[in-house]
Amino acid sequence: MLSLSLKKTSEYALRAMTVLALGAGDSASNARTLSEKTGVPIPYLSKIMARLVEAGLVSSAKGHGGGFQLGRSARLISYLDILNVMGYNFESRRCVFGWAACRNDRPCPMHHSWSQANDNFVAWARETTLASLRQESSALPL
Repeated sequence: MLSLSLKKTSEYALRAMTVLALGAGDSASNARTLSEKTGVPIPYLSKIMARLVEAGLVSSAKGHGGGFQLGRSARLISYLDILNVMGYNFESRRCVFGWAACRNDRPCPMHHSWSQANDNFVAWARETTLASLRQESSALPL
């Protein structure tokens, strides 16, 4: 199985958005609850959530009953949206062999298959929305 390497910030953002999506329609999740459910330390989570709020993927409210909720329907938030906000570089074509000049006209032995895997990941991230989580995770506790 191909193991994708996401930066911790991207992984944590996906966790937080997953928890919010699975709780969509419920009351807002405060930072402490979100931290407990995701395993993300509150200071780190706060920075991530601020970026997601700024991008409009999350809305926030202060005070009693406040917290975080999805900023729009889960059907309208793709994994690509989340990863873009977190600065994931889909155009990065780091060579698996570490070659500086690995490209289509001078490929390493894995260039074409690795590029295809990256392209497939980008297509999946673009097409898959948070709404799909409700179908996949209906039996999982969060």
